[in-house]
Amino acid sequence: MPPRVKKLIGTVLLVLLVSIYALVATAIATARLADAPGWAQALYFMVTGILWVVPAMFIISWMVREPQRKQSGDV
Repeated sequence: MPPRVKKLIGTVLLVLLVSIYALVATAIATARLADAPGWAQALYFMVTGILWVVPAMFIISWMVREPQRKQSGDV
């Protein structure tokens, strides 16, 4: 796959990931943490604020990975 196409697909995936993740994390916080103490809310938002980085790392590493070259002996 050409690098430009991979970067386009990866960019779209990252935007979708962040958008959907933010909506889900906020919906869970609204439903579950409305009456929770401030420290629990802060802890939740610190964890969920960093947790999206894990799937984003995989997308970014896929985006920048060099395409495999076929060797002359491969059919």
